[in-house]
Amino acid sequence: MRIKEIAETGSTNTWIAENTSEADAPLLVYALWQTAGRGQRGNSWESEPGKNLTASALFVPGNIHPASQFSISEAVALAVADLLDEYGVEAAVKWPNDIYVGDRKICGILIEHSIVGQHLSRTMAGIGININQREFLSDAPNPVSLWQLTGKEYDIPAVASRLASCLEKRVGEACRPDGSGRESLHSAFMSRLWRGRGFHPFLDKKNGELISARIAGVAPDGMLTLATHRGEMRVYAFKEVEFLLDEK
Repeated sequence: MRIKEIAETGSTNTWIAENTSEADAPLLVYALWQTAGRGQRGNSWESEPGKNLTASALFVPGNIHPASQFSISEAVALAVADLLDEYGVEAAVKWPNDIYVGDRKICGILIEHSIVGQHLSRTMAGIGININQREFLSDAPNPVSLWQLTGKEYDIPAVASRLASCLEKRVGEACRPDGSGRESLHSAFMSRLWRGRGFHPFLDKKNGELISARIAGVAPDGMLTLATHRGEMRVYAFKEVEFLLDEK
């Protein structure tokens, strides 16, 4: 995977879209300062200049059917978790693809697919990992950085290089022509899920109901199934359910 560093951009996803002649997949572009980073559904991403890894990875998945596109999301989330493992930090994936350490968010991921016919023609993954930031000033409820967790400063280009290697490995699993890697990838994703065991509080945003439930499964298209204490099975798309913090 080729790696490109740029000094400043509004967003690395936008940079790739506007520089197609330089954006041959597989590619990881990271910016020392990203001035207008986006999270899921248009949320902003706070990042102090030069302190964090704000990047976009570009892939051509090839043989993946749109109905199985969530395997790419799983692969990217697991790649970030693998990266954090290398620095001695155990992370979990908050469905669909935020990365948490304990109850604090260290990474946000935004996946954008282009579809031609029955296959994904291109995938762009925006990845923001809090690395050396020591203080967060926005109203985000629970951010945390690698520095806050370990007390160490990290070289951003070196972290970008390790992330590229982790992404190549995990996305390569998802894109095996015979599909053999997607089952093991999904199993690894399920084992990494934040709140993946036991019953926890959720807000069913479709009807405003507070429920106690456990994660029963995640479908190939990314839909989440929760099993309530009453034995109901409820299926949710992203933003239809909110994870709530457990009462201490």
